[in-house]
Amino acid sequence: MSEAVEREAMEYDVVIVGAGPAGLAAAIRLKQLDANLTVAVLEKGSEVGAHILSGAVIDPKGIGELLPDWKALGVPLETAVTQDRFLMLGPMGELNISFLPFPKWMLNHGNYIASLGNVCRWMATHAEGLGVEIYPGFAASDLVYAADGSVKGVVAGVAGLGKDGQPTDAYEPGMELHGKYVFIGEGVRGSLAKQLIARFKLSDGKEPQKFGIGIKELWQVPDAAFVSGLTQHTFGWPLDNQTGGGSFMYHFGDNYVSIGFVLHLNYKNPWISPFDEFQRFKTHPSIRVFLEGGQRISYGARAITEGGFQSVPKLAFPGGALLGCSAGLVNVPRIKGSHNAVKSGMMAAEAAFEAIQAGRAGDELTAYQAAYDQSWVAKELKAVRNFKPLWSKLGTIPGLLLGAADAMIANLLGGFSFVGTLKHGKTDAEATGLARDFKPIVYPKPDGVLSFDKLSSVFLSSTNHEESQPAHLKLTDPSIPIGTNLPKYGEPARLYCPAGVYEVLYDANNANPQFQINFQNCVHCKTCDIKDPSQNITWTTPQGGDGPNYPNM
Repeated sequence: MSEAVEREAMEYDVVIVGAGPAGLAAAIRLKQLDANLTVAVLEKGSEVGAHILSGAVIDPKGIGELLPDWKALGVPLETAVTQDRFLMLGPMGELNISFLPFPKWMLNHGNYIASLGNVCRWMATHAEGLGVEIYPGFAASDLVYAADGSVKGVVAGVAGLGKDGQPTDAYEPGMELHGKYVFIGEGVRGSLAKQLIARFKLSDGKEPQKFGIGIKELWQVPDAAFVSGLTQHTFGWPLDNQTGGGSFMYHFGDNYVSIGFVLHLNYKNPWISPFDEFQRFKTHPSIRVFLEGGQRISYGARAITEGGFQSVPKLAFPGGALLGCSAGLVNVPRIKGSHNAVKSGMMAAEAAFEAIQAGRAGDELTAYQAAYDQSWVAKELKAVRNFKPLWSKLGTIPGLLLGAADAMIANLLGGFSFVGTLKHGKTDAEATGLARDFKPIVYPKPDGVLSFDKLSSVFLSSTNHEESQPAHLKLTDPSIPIGTNLPKYGEPARLYCPAGVYEVLYDANNANPQFQINFQNCVHCKTCDIKDPSQNITWTTPQGGDGPNYPNM
């Protein structure tokens, strides 16, 4: 529709999509280099931080390079890590493996527990103080191309479309924001990044990107259960050895406990429900002791990139660049990516600044790719590149042991590995097995104390979508959910979605199944876009400001 609509256009030196750590770091760095550069940041959330969800233990390396006096400036990295715990869980017990010789880079001393959303809010305020224009509630829904095929901008702020996709009386066509360069920092599986990667073949010669789903709750707990600065990670129960994933728990701030569960999306059993695995996990004796007597404050979910070094696409395209999680810069064994995201934003900003100074616009920022290739980001990712494939191929216990050993050797030997660079092979969608080959899982009913249902959880995410707009979850072929996915896979969308968006409804005779999409519940995790075995679901942006409103996440 955007091609047929006339819109006003605003011109900038650099347009940045996404007010996450990568996009905001890029904006700040551009203004540090030249205060006269015009920079706009578009954020689809109702405010900066509204759609940011992370564990989060933050390595301050990136923010320290961007803002060397970050402590004096008051960046809200709240609580220094004081203790690392690693547990292997069984159904009723635990094996504390913290005594093992974990490499230094897997330990968290020197890092900080914080709300990444609050860090981004602070970064946005700092950026605005430098003259950056930030537009929250402004979803970038389309790309604008120049006559030579390069990216010259984005369409943002479209609103007032009816369910049929046609303009209503409240229709707003939005605006085009043009830049000499356009940075895409939408986070994991961004809708524009997905288009750009396909259009410019940025992943040619790369391994397919891999993903996990991270589900998180924020609790406030009694003094007796709170251990300020504690980080705890677990493996094992409730997952079997062939299903990758684990948990995190971080104590910070005012008796806050950030607790979450990550499930690798290459799991085979289509009957698995990541949400219900998380709820069951919290009932384990080693976990419930930290939550009993506490109050659950917030809930959310987000996909995580796990492909690592061999899955990072080409970072620059004609007219712009991919930043942060849009490029897949998460270090899987460290469960960290914000420091890499900040550095990627800085490197892209420096390349764009040099290009603009030289009078260029709309070309490929090859200097950004070159800077990444020589950076500590690439070095860090290269050293741990075999951790994920070894885990996937060998299972949790042997995979973790060999993956850690390989990463330790690679860190010592400048990236060298005796097994070279292992491949991921299948996409996460292709890894899904047939329903007939697995036994359906009967999950315990939530007790409303430690474990909860999906809808009460979504309520805590403060998610809202205007119901009169078109569903932002698009089916390529509406017949596939019932005609293909239900008989072959048990229609796993109703299980892998952590927000109750997808349902299979039956009539009074338990017949005539119908597929229903409750898009109003969507917390923007993007799991459906990734895991659907038929790759029939495409996640697109709803109108700006819609979605979750995460506080302190």
